[in-house]
Amino acid sequence: MEHIANIETTALDVKQIRRDFPILQELVHGKPLVYLDNGATTQKPLTVIETEARYYEEYNSNVHRGVHHLSQEATNAYEKAREIVAGFINAAHTHEVIFTKGTTDGINLVANTMGRRFLKEGDSVIISAMEHHSNIVPWQMACEESGATLKVIPINEKGELKMDAFSALLDDTVKMVAVTYVSNTMGTINPVEEIIAQAHARKIPVLLDAAQAIQHMSIDVQALQVDFLVFSGHKIYGPTGIGVLYGTTEWLNKLPPYQGGGDMIKTVTFAKTTYNELPYKFEAGTPHIAGAIGLGAAIRYLQQTGLDKIQQWEEQLQAYALEQLRQIDGIRFIGDAARRSGAISFLIHDIHPFDLGELLDQQGIAVRTGHHCCEPLMDEFKIPGTVRASLTFYNTKEDIDKLVAGINRAVSMLR
Repeated sequence: MEHIANIETTALDVKQIRRDFPILQELVHGKPLVYLDNGATTQKPLTVIETEARYYEEYNSNVHRGVHHLSQEATNAYEKAREIVAGFINAAHTHEVIFTKGTTDGINLVANTMGRRFLKEGDSVIISAMEHHSNIVPWQMACEESGATLKVIPINEKGELKMDAFSALLDDTVKMVAVTYVSNTMGTINPVEEIIAQAHARKIPVLLDAAQAIQHMSIDVQALQVDFLVFSGHKIYGPTGIGVLYGTTEWLNKLPPYQGGGDMIKTVTFAKTTYNELPYKFEAGTPHIAGAIGLGAAIRYLQQTGLDKIQQWEEQLQAYALEQLRQIDGIRFIGDAARRSGAISFLIHDIHPFDLGELLDQQGIAVRTGHHCCEPLMDEFKIPGTVRASLTFYNTKEDIDKLVAGINRAVSMLR
């Protein structure tokens, strides 16, 4: 009995958590909102909303530039947020945390600066077949400008990387490996430890797109020994327009500045500019101060809730969702990896995903439909897109039951 009581006291209080998110009390088309589009963006707890508002109400000022009280208070809060992020991912130094606009911005920063300094004709970059466009297009651009080649790790029918093919692609021409930690479409969790180990054996740096991983699992950049890692604030219950690029001190010092302007300089003359030290070398211009502070609040909220409890509940929820969805007649899962998190993509009979998505919306159920910025992946499966339900810790089994009932109702209308 003691063991059972212990489980109950350490379990997630989902009802209380849902009260922390004001938008979950909203009605959509007169029905309670069932929000299953967390892969696109997560909702924000009240503490994040209030923290961002408090910045604007009480100490709105620019950072790093002023000696007056408000500027110092804003600077302290902004840099405190950097410390919170560094602690959350276990960075060795706070200066290894660069604030960006988001995952896309972070990848562009690395691809652009790597391309300018380290890529040349005859070199190659490896990505995977399941990448989001934001981890395809910047590398295509870098390769086009430098004359390098883009190589793609293939996937199997379950949506898992073919690791033997990855090993075969790793040769002396490869200068960077950039892969997603968790697929935004299929939820596949990639074997990133193995990818990093194989790449590092050849002294090749690795970038991880953690946009769909950071909110679902504990990430320790030092244990992973990853060179670069990127994620977005709005996917982890923080504001939009803010993100993080983590890079090792060694690599961030090797890369040239990405943009020029205020705060990324030490001295400027018309003859020469001396660039600032890390992290400011990569933070040109006035940053998204409120966003960074709000991201810090979001991470604090997660830490207080307990990432281990969150992960445990999400795994239970996903298992329940897959079990219930499998009972729907004519369902086809797009990606069915052994290790997965977050997203579940599917099609029903020959119904177009948009049609199904619209009828679910009429029932107050928010899912994502389309190619999810993964057109090459859709081409791989020879489909126009999918319906994607993406789960998080404020979702409930009742949400899943409503989704299944909603799908069955929609299918009866469409067939």
